[in-house]
Amino acid sequence: MNDYPPIADHGIVGDLQTAALIAADGTVDWWCTPRFDSPSVFASLLDSDRGGFCRLAADVGPEATVRQLYLPDTAVLITRFMAPGGVGEVVDFMPPDPSPTPSARHRLIRAARVVRGSLPFELLCRPRFDYGRAAHGLTRLDDGSVLFRGPGTDLHLQATAPIALHPDGTDVSARFTLHAGQRAAVVLTGESGEPGTLSGRPGGPAPTAEKITAELEACTKFWLGWLRSCRYRGRWHEMVTRSAITLKLLTYAPTGATIAAATMGLPEQIGGERNWDYRYTWVRDASLSVRALIDLGFVTEANAFRRWLRDRLDAGGTASGEPLQIMYRVDGEPHLTEEVLEHLEGYRQSAPVRAGNAAADQIQLDIYGEAAYALAQAVDTGAIRGWRAFAGVVDWLAENWDRPDEGIWETRGGRQNFTYSRLMTWVAFDRAIRLATAHSRPADIARWQAERDTVFRQIVDRGWSEKRSAFVQHYDTDVLDASLLLMPKVGFLSPKDPEWLSTLDAMDGELVSDSLVYRYDPAASPDGLRGSEGTFNLCTFLYVEALARAGRLDQARYAFDKMLTYANHVGLFAEEIGPSGEQLGNFPQAFTHLALIDAALALDEELDRAEGRTY
Repeated sequence: MNDYPPIADHGIVGDLQTAALIAADGTVDWWCTPRFDSPSVFASLLDSDRGGFCRLAADVGPEATVRQLYLPDTAVLITRFMAPGGVGEVVDFMPPDPSPTPSARHRLIRAARVVRGSLPFELLCRPRFDYGRAAHGLTRLDDGSVLFRGPGTDLHLQATAPIALHPDGTDVSARFTLHAGQRAAVVLTGESGEPGTLSGRPGGPAPTAEKITAELEACTKFWLGWLRSCRYRGRWHEMVTRSAITLKLLTYAPTGATIAAATMGLPEQIGGERNWDYRYTWVRDASLSVRALIDLGFVTEANAFRRWLRDRLDAGGTASGEPLQIMYRVDGEPHLTEEVLEHLEGYRQSAPVRAGNAAADQIQLDIYGEAAYALAQAVDTGAIRGWRAFAGVVDWLAENWDRPDEGIWETRGGRQNFTYSRLMTWVAFDRAIRLATAHSRPADIARWQAERDTVFRQIVDRGWSEKRSAFVQHYDTDVLDASLLLMPKVGFLSPKDPEWLSTLDAMDGELVSDSLVYRYDPAASPDGLRGSEGTFNLCTFLYVEALARAGRLDQARYAFDKMLTYANHVGLFAEEIGPSGEQLGNFPQAFTHLALIDAALALDEELDRAEGRTY
């Protein structure tokens, strides 16, 4: 086992309520159950000794060639082992559970097969419950399966012939050989609940080769069927559809809430302290995904998130004390207490490892704009109660928008009058006015128009730097900020406005490195944290879109195609790209994949227009 594989050396599988990462050597080194934000069962990605893992791989030594791929247009992950003695595969998948009801039981199926010659395989299953903090017991059941019992969570390990499970203390191992045409499988079933209420046999009847094959076929059929709704017919079909599947995998089906990433604690700088928990729903990230989903044809998913968002507006009771807070748990719970898991060394000694996120109580006024941006895409405004809640929030914003906040990047260096925050409050008023007018809803439109225009004038007067000939990060600095690449996208100004083109040129000179884009310069604008970070993938794709809309098509296409070379072997992106082209940060990142979709759509549209194509 590679103690710490590169962050990029992973694929993801999931069942729409939780997800697991599988490294390219066949190791499950991250899985939380029963929800994305539950404590981990496997977390060797954050501590190779204490975190726990499950490895199923051909035991053929370093002479083997290993490749990983997805079954096309699905979330079925295949890890191939090619050795002189044979060629084999491990197929990983989780049966999808699109039910609106949260489930306490989740299954990860790992099927091995040999297609040529013969190969020996090894299974090592070493769960570590509650982020590796809790001891567990092991029980060998009469049918040869094994039950790992942790606090409030059972993990049932079942296997088909010829796999014989051998307990080793509180862990399990197995060795077996498959010949061409033979198959075997292990099934990991997690069941969570109050102590004393668990079944003791969460996996049910023993699996058989026939049942596993049927479940694999059903899983494949689900993903192929889901993807039929996709309207994309552009130049980058494979990358766009993989991004769509990734966004779906990061969506919690019972509520429709999309999490920012499947992981926590993966560093923005190896050995640094910028290690956050991203397994929650950011209003900003999820709201911006709505437009991408609608443009691709996934209206059901977009509407589900809008319902979740309307419920948040109606519920109130935020940890921040504001009408809306920047992030929530997938069920809408607003309290995300942050703790440091001091017993975990962190990915490649990148500590501290944090669970929970203290940024939940930050004030980030831009989220009201992103919420309005998402709701404005709806065909209707929903129930009367929902409109009243939304209008009440806009009325509140009219009284409260003109104040410093922590900004989009959640800096911990003090509040500022961030230009992006003002930009999105302009969006909030603008989209609220459009909604009220389009649907004849009661609203103080005159007040909203006055505030919208005041925000506009303030941004133009105070967010513009004559020295830089550009819009800047906040009113008391000349530092540039890539978040402002959204200015033309949200309609604040034209993508060919002279002031915008001047801003784009300034960013190109300071924030862009070989087509990759930094968020901002931390040295010029201290953010309260030590260390540095890589280029930000979201910003790179926003840059591509801005170039395309500005008519700089050759530059946009070159930047986009170069950016795609940084995707991992199965088309996934983390949050950032490091100095040597390595992926950094939590993985896979929803923000990156939704921005990839937007950039591809914009570039396709502008290229088609330039080529005189019509459809």
